Amino acid sequence: AKEAKKNSKSTEMKEVKMSYKIDIHDYGVRIKNASKFINQGNRVKCTVQFKGREVQHDKLGVELLGRMAEDMTKICTMDSKPKREGRSLICILSPRPQVTKALNDRKRSEEKTRKKNKRLSKEQGANASGEFEEEEDEPETAASVIETLSEDDDEDDMDSSLKELLGTTDLADDLFG
Repeated sequence: AKEAKKNSKSTEMKEVKMSYKIDIHDYGVRIKNASKFINQGNRVKCTVQFKGREVQHDKLGVELLGRMAEDMTKICTMDSKPKREGRSLICILSPRPQVTKALNDRKRSEEKTRKKNKRLSKEQGANASGEFEEEEDEPETAASVIETLSEDDDEDDMDSSLKELLGTTDLADDLFG
């Protein structure tokens, strides 16, 4: 049940608006946007808006919506005939089952590769930390610790490191000399 819920997607309703006297290039843009939405698995609400007395030409709007559905028959189907709501004509286009299946297959393959990469990175992280732990497991003897401490206590080392940091100027020699 959990995986079925994860695989299912609530489809969004995207909208494409146009006028019944739309130009060829603008129509191409609306087709491109609608097909992009459908390929994403969303339903598309195609709206033809009328202004003023243009409502008399609703037959031209119905023809436009029919032509739009016909141009995209490979990827979508028209759910119902165009309906008139106020000053607009509306029809809804849904993706074909082949499109939704291809979309789901693509998502599953991406999810598999993401899980595989995540598992590999965890294994590499575990291997790297395991190697680091092996290096730390070498026991330090008390003599080696005392030897490193005695080397750090040398005043000559401190004087030389101070000269390296500050440089050898007359002012620095007066202050720290």
